[in-house]
Amino acid sequence: MGGPFDLNDLESYRRWREQKLSAAPLSAEELVVDVRDPRKLLPHEHDALSERIRRCNMAIYAGNFTGGDTELLRLVGAQFGLVQLDANWLAGEDGISSIQVFEGGTRKHYIPYTDKPIKWHTDGYYNPLDRQIRGMVLHCVRAAASGGENRLMDHEMAYLLLREENPEHIYALMQPDAMTIPERVDEAAGVRPAQSGPVFSLDAKGHLHMRYTARTRSIVWKQDAATLAAVAALEQLLASDSPYIYQARLEPGMGLLCNNVLHDRAAFADETSCPRLLYRARFLDRIHSV
Repeated sequence: MGGPFDLNDLESYRRWREQKLSAAPLSAEELVVDVRDPRKLLPHEHDALSERIRRCNMAIYAGNFTGGDTELLRLVGAQFGLVQLDANWLAGEDGISSIQVFEGGTRKHYIPYTDKPIKWHTDGYYNPLDRQIRGMVLHCVRAAASGGENRLMDHEMAYLLLREENPEHIYALMQPDAMTIPERVDEAAGVRPAQSGPVFSLDAKGHLHMRYTARTRSIVWKQDAATLAAVAALEQLLASDSPYIYQARLEPGMGLLCNNVLHDRAAFADETSCPRLLYRARFLDRIHSV
């Protein structure tokens, strides 16, 4: 195949590595673009967001628009080629999820709908391989009274740093059975069959995709020495103070636009009269208009 993610194409990898490291932001502030209205970006705003996505697969818009209409996420996504929503079973009727604390119903049993911390992951890691989440918009309507920050890491940078440490880590994490999500039976969602697949994979156009969770429950890693060593190296990287791990807190009117990068969430505390609310749209598309 060739290209920077082909372990046999060292020349392409070295060129890509040099460009990736020289362009990488060194702070979360570098990700932020002020916009007038994210629903209808001005050309220079779109260009600025695109430039950041080219550099590190993510950007944060900061707008004055603080309305609560979920249509905003569709409009933001469409400007970057994101149109195929993944309407998971806990999303709303429009396919967009309201990420907030639920005291009752099915959602209260799932960590995103609580005030608890969420470990490192990419979204939809449990999806079938033909329905992987490649793009995402996360929009803040109301922030928590305290906490709720996200750490963010470009999955391509994670690949680069792991490959620099030991290319065998990449071989292991590209195995088709590297990570398995066991079967789940749920009264509402029915049976979700076991899903095995690689951590790192390439799409038809050669773009790198990552499927990962730091959860220790409901996850089975391939039990060979190479895979376990690679997983340990990835865990160590994500626990480090790497300058390529960014910490950001979305405030009302701000949103994360990304190619499903690695992210986590800190625990938070709500103000009773104004609880935290974020909207999340997950897409089968990758941002391709950059």
